[in-house]
Amino acid sequence: MTVKNDSELLKRVNDTIDLLRPYLQSDGGDINVEEITSDFIVKVKLTGTCETCPFSIHTLKAGIEQALKKAIPEIKEVVAV
Repeated sequence: MTVKNDSELLKRVNDTIDLLRPYLQSDGGDINVEEITSDFIVKVKLTGTCETCPFSIHTLKAGIEQALKKAIPEIKEVVAV
């Protein structure tokens, strides 16, 4: 079961990601939210140069995940799909 249809949560996640997006885009990458699970795991797809960058896991965990957890405390984890 997913909570992606929870429009308020999805908006909060996207609003937070939109604050980070310029940093990813400045290096030729981007990010899309694919799913938010019922246990509050955000599944994202990294695109562009982020898709193959050897540092993308660091960006995902130390940057994106931490920002989402800070802005939306109910988020448990962010994973790439």
